[in-house]
Amino acid sequence: MDYLSWPSLIGIAILSYLIGSIASAVLVSRLFKLPDPRLAGSGNPGATNVLRLGGKKAALMTLVGDLSKGLLPVLVLRALNAPEIALAVAAIAAFIGHIYPVFFGFKGGKGVATAAGALLALNPLVGLITISTWLITAWLTRYSSLAAVLAALAAALAAQYLTQAPTMIAISIMAFILIWRHQANIRRLIRGEESRIGQKSRP
Repeated sequence: MDYLSWPSLIGIAILSYLIGSIASAVLVSRLFKLPDPRLAGSGNPGATNVLRLGGKKAALMTLVGDLSKGLLPVLVLRALNAPEIALAVAAIAAFIGHIYPVFFGFKGGKGVATAAGALLALNPLVGLITISTWLITAWLTRYSSLAAVLAALAAALAAQYLTQAPTMIAISIMAFILIWRHQANIRRLIRGEESRIGQKSRP
């Protein structure tokens, strides 16, 4: 298979986007009979909001689902010996699918966990640096949003030194979008109004 042809790359992008469009938070919330995370709590269909609404078990299932959406498309292509550009396309497409899911009215999450899964598959070292940054920041501050922004910056910086051009570009794009998606959180952090992990969101 010629992975570098336009039909192949478009096919990879579409399939990865559809995988990314499976909203783990919404499905898990329905399974546990929780409020729709798009309408309750922070309004973000992600693991942190599900933690607020339904506890650790539901949040863990959401996290695993979101990680897998970024991880699996890239790993499958890697197993098929696809070139780096195909892996990069799959990573970005799955990430975009999470943010703008076709199955859920194009209203998705911020993409932190899906990006983390994609990074682990694209470059395990960059992925570990990113996840470690998130974990340390979240542990020290209890702010998921601050952890996500700093992790995105760490990913973009690490990619400059540890990856080749297609992967570096893909990671940089995801990092930029992640930070852009956290604009409201950044403003709340500056004002001292941001909710901490485990705390109910402010109205």
